[in-house]
Amino acid sequence: MNLIPVDPVNLSLKGKYLSVVSCFIVILVTAKLSQQFVLTPAYPMLIASMGASAVILFIIPNSPLAQPWPLVGGQLVSTVIGVACAQLVSDTAFASAYAVGGSVLAMLLLRCLHPPGAASALAPVMSGDPITSLGYGFVLMPVGLNVAIMLALSLIINRWLLRHEYPVGIWKPSSRKKSKHGFIVEPAQHTGVSEQDVEQALQNRDTFMDVSSGDLSKLLTDVQKNSFKRHSGEITCADIMVKDGLAVEYGTDVEAAWQIMQCEKLKALPVIDKSRRVIGIITWNDFFKFINMGVNESFPEKFRAFIRRTPDISTNKPESVGHIMASPVTVLPENTHIAELIPLMSNKGHRQIPIVNTENRLVGMVYQANLIAALYTERQILANSQPIAVKG
Repeated sequence: MNLIPVDPVNLSLKGKYLSVVSCFIVILVTAKLSQQFVLTPAYPMLIASMGASAVILFIIPNSPLAQPWPLVGGQLVSTVIGVACAQLVSDTAFASAYAVGGSVLAMLLLRCLHPPGAASALAPVMSGDPITSLGYGFVLMPVGLNVAIMLALSLIINRWLLRHEYPVGIWKPSSRKKSKHGFIVEPAQHTGVSEQDVEQALQNRDTFMDVSSGDLSKLLTDVQKNSFKRHSGEITCADIMVKDGLAVEYGTDVEAAWQIMQCEKLKALPVIDKSRRVIGIITWNDFFKFINMGVNESFPEKFRAFIRRTPDISTNKPESVGHIMASPVTVLPENTHIAELIPLMSNKGHRQIPIVNTENRLVGMVYQANLIAALYTERQILANSQPIAVKG
């Protein structure tokens, strides 16, 4: 018999350490600040349920129970009900039951379920005269002040120090991060299951699961991606990219860039700086979007006039690719698995992705044709590796 159960939280040793430190800091700061605002010794500086709230906020910050409205609404509404029960019901046992039952009902109806709130509802009942004599002022001091301080600290620590997406659903996570010269794509969501499908499945179970539909959807995405990587092997962008492809610099003439694209039959060209770091990209559309057609003008004449270099000092049109390029541009590191290319090209409409090395310098380009060829080849290899059934 295993006396040590499964770890209830999926945290690394570092994650556990940071969570413990966060709880320590939050309780210390909340108590110290609340102590400064206590009007009389009759008002406690901290209520016990804040300890439980700290655990939820910093151990499972993505839980629906840990979001700002459940924290604020759950604590304050429950405390109001607890004070009312303590004043209106003389029997302590019944008052306790009414306080907990009423607070849970209110939190469910108001969609602010926060388990420590039920403990806050019990505080006025179990503490007796020292708390009930404070009346509903107990809701503001110390509960309201404790909650306000804890909410502010949870936003700061979770979002800017622990780098958690908190509050969940308020700031949407971006699928790409900004580098010095462009966007480097992080794993993106790409499954056949939508977030609405997940929400419907959770509703059909009619039981509470301490995970948001968004997090569960991301989990399914990672599962699908890991499965694809396991079956396809470690095929990276470096394995399928066109190495040392053509590129232009910011100051390259529009006409020269167009001639390169025409001669090499390219649909796009990355724009780089002197260090070969990608700063933009130009496609056919970038040439055409600056052309305004008049009533009696033909497109070929207008286009030739646009790309032709102006001999004068002044000009009223873009002269270099830096003036027409799209920026910032999505790039991928060369060691990225090709699974990351699929959502970019199938969902986001990218036809080509510049590939960079560890120094963010351009080393190649991956086109849709490269990805399709790699997927087809891998599928053929898998099909040929399957054992052939022989009828006896």
